[in-house]
Amino acid sequence: MEGINVSTHPEVPGEPTQTGTAILETATATIQGFGPINKIHQHLCAFHFYGHDMTRQVEAHHFCGHQNEEFRQCLIYDRPDADGRLIGLEYIVSEELFLTLPDDEKKFWHSHLYEVKSGVLFMPGVPGPIQRQDHEKTVKTYGKVIHFWQVDRGDTLPLGIPQVMMALTRDGQLDQNLAQDVEKRFGVSFDEEREKRAYMEGPAHGIHPLANAGGKGIRTLLREVDCKPIESVPRVFV
Repeated sequence: MEGINVSTHPEVPGEPTQTGTAILETATATIQGFGPINKIHQHLCAFHFYGHDMTRQVEAHHFCGHQNEEFRQCLIYDRPDADGRLIGLEYIVSEELFLTLPDDEKKFWHSHLYEVKSGVLFMPGVPGPIQRQDHEKTVKTYGKVIHFWQVDRGDTLPLGIPQVMMALTRDGQLDQNLAQDVEKRFGVSFDEEREKRAYMEGPAHGIHPLANAGGKGIRTLLREVDCKPIESVPRVFV
């Protein structure tokens, strides 16, 4: 199947969808509205790595919708077809919005400067000139990514706690086997696109020093704490 690396996408366990379920889904799809999903207008392919382990890199297909000119939100799947697994999400903000974040929040966000200018972030199937109109804006933005499903280790279900992900920031970081596989399946050349994007400019104030985890590793950990109870409220009967 074009654009799909089937060998790295094992099937989700469970019984096949029954006819009755499919009929019910068709009925509800006709009756109900899907406002948030219908706002999705864009498919981006890029790569993420776990904030604490750059050797664990994942092909990430973003399906995004703008809330306004400075904020978009993306559902992330491991593959771009109907069997894709929802593995995470990303929020993308303008430089202006990023600068309003508290300093202890900025470390969770990554710059898109390298991803865009290197050519490794692309829109499958969209002509280059059209892509670059959007990339001229994306190159200045920051993103915050959380993955819920660790598909890179072969998990057939979403196991463990959500993980903060990061993005590439310089040459030599991207796994070349992964890069070549994606280039072949989608018929793209990162090097050729890099040359065509050389004119693009990043954030007006440069990449913030606290972004990209401040150049350090970052990992989500789970800690057991006491659960704050709901305060008891006397019941009054009248």
